[in-house]
Amino acid sequence: MTSTSSPYRIIAVCTGNICRSPMAELMLADDFAAEGLAGAVVDSAGTTAYEAGRPIDPRAARTLLGHGISSDHHTAREWRPEWFQSRELILALDVDHYGWLRQAAPDRESLSKIRMLRSFDPAVAGKDPLDQGIEDPWYGGHADFDTTWNLIHAAIPGIVGHVRAQLAQRQRPEQRVRSIS
Repeated sequence: MTSTSSPYRIIAVCTGNICRSPMAELMLADDFAAEGLAGAVVDSAGTTAYEAGRPIDPRAARTLLGHGISSDHHTAREWRPEWFQSRELILALDVDHYGWLRQAAPDRESLSKIRMLRSFDPAVAGKDPLDQGIEDPWYGGHADFDTTWNLIHAAIPGIVGHVRAQLAQRQRPEQRVRSIS
């Protein structure tokens, strides 16, 4: 259970935490700041330790910087199981991350927190998770990182709206049921 004073915590998850998930993290953080959503905190991780300790991919950094977002302080890290309890929203960037997270989830509450990032994009929101993935740009060139930016960017308004609604719900006083006896 979270209190009204604790932040709404979101984590973006991809494979190595050097391309897609840090892009999503930094893009979301930038939009949350622009929208005045100080109650939202976002971070990222990878499903593997392949890249742990390394900086963001230079192509991802260049794409972000082209949109005015710095990635200088990003260091890749591996997913930790305790984050199932400490995050309210877990965003998978591709279907393999979605499946991995769902398989690793310790309980139903954790399962309910896992969403495909693009499930918040109106263009694919109603589609199967298999149709909501963002392919790994690491294997491609700069155009693939631009595509990744565009796909993440299309989902951000939906995520911002979701978080805004969740934060507003926290602010509502609990309704008490009164007995008439």
